[in-house]
Amino acid sequence: MTRSPATPLPSPEERRRLRESRSLTQAQLAKRIGVSRETVRAWESGRGTPRGRKREAYAKLLTATPAPAPAGRPGRSGRPRRSERPGRPFEHPDLPDLPDLLDSLDHPGRSERPEPAPAPSGRVGGDPSALTPAQAFDALYAFCAPALVRQAYLLSGRRGLARESVERAFQLAWDRWPEVARDRDPAGWVRAAAHEWALSPWHRLRPRHRRPEPPPSEPAERELLDVLLLLPPPYRRTLVLHDGVGLDLPEIAAETEASTRAAVSRLLHAHEIVADRLPELSDPRVLHERLTELASCEHLRSAEPPEVRDGSERRARFWTRAVVAFTVALIGVTAFTLVTAPTRYDPPPLPGETVQGVPPQMAPGPLSERKRELRSKLRKELQHGPQRLAPQPR
Repeated sequence: MTRSPATPLPSPEERRRLRESRSLTQAQLAKRIGVSRETVRAWESGRGTPRGRKREAYAKLLTATPAPAPAGRPGRSGRPRRSERPGRPFEHPDLPDLPDLLDSLDHPGRSERPEPAPAPSGRVGGDPSALTPAQAFDALYAFCAPALVRQAYLLSGRRGLARESVERAFQLAWDRWPEVARDRDPAGWVRAAAHEWALSPWHRLRPRHRRPEPPPSEPAERELLDVLLLLPPPYRRTLVLHDGVGLDLPEIAAETEASTRAAVSRLLHAHEIVADRLPELSDPRVLHERLTELASCEHLRSAEPPEVRDGSERRARFWTRAVVAFTVALIGVTAFTLVTAPTRYDPPPLPGETVQGVPPQMAPGPLSERKRELRSKLRKELQHGPQRLAPQPR
């Protein structure tokens, strides 16, 4: 039995260029093939490769004749409902998908795309080259923050920590905004930072985190949250990313900085523990629905984008002033040391010793009669010296 050769595919960079030349977004291409948007992003970044019929359909769409560009972006009426979008739980129901302007901030001068109509102030849309950094950041925050707060709540079980994790992640993103804006997946960048902050083991040392958090009101949701908190942090994060966010295992491995085999092992052990504690959640679909209900039961609100940006700038100013003050103090201490330091070495005085009895007389005193005679005798014999004895032969 012979196996048919796989359909050849272009390089990851060429895949993205071909998709953009046909005026297709990642979401539109994923819908035509029947996969999630994250899977298409993994194919274009080189982290994954399609196989089987999906590979043939993907290659056919890339090599097909480009269709005429549409007159503008479709309105919200043409979008699928929240329940019809696979792999996109924990989203805000009133927000549209993240537009391609955030994915294409590193290509503002693209001529293949049609020029969209100007969007009203405060709405997500418009030409990416006309957006200021603050507007692009606000668009990313408005799209990701509500979902990330719910995910952080599932990871930590604390409402205040969930909001703090999201704010801290976006403050870090605003500090590194040129890097985040040109990233292939800015939403994934912020999500990874928020999850790491929510699962940090140092929070247990904070006084306010030593007190237990009020549990959810529903018994079923309380049981599910207790089971999630019993899982080790890596298992819990893998479970939320796979059954909650809808990421594939290679993407989870890349985001958690682990191998695909480790991600598979963590997911299997997490499913075993959850099914052992709650047998009705052995079905992945039921688990997905219960995770969505648990994430949506709490009325978790995120801060406004200007408040997050101001907090990031205040933190940056504080640390800048702290570093400047420390540097000035170090220079002052160094200068004072150089001015007051001695230029030669003075040995310390030796410690005194205890003397027993009367010390011997060291200085010469008056000579006695005998010493005077001895002195005169020595003076006379200095020239000739005493008589010497010479040996005589026998």
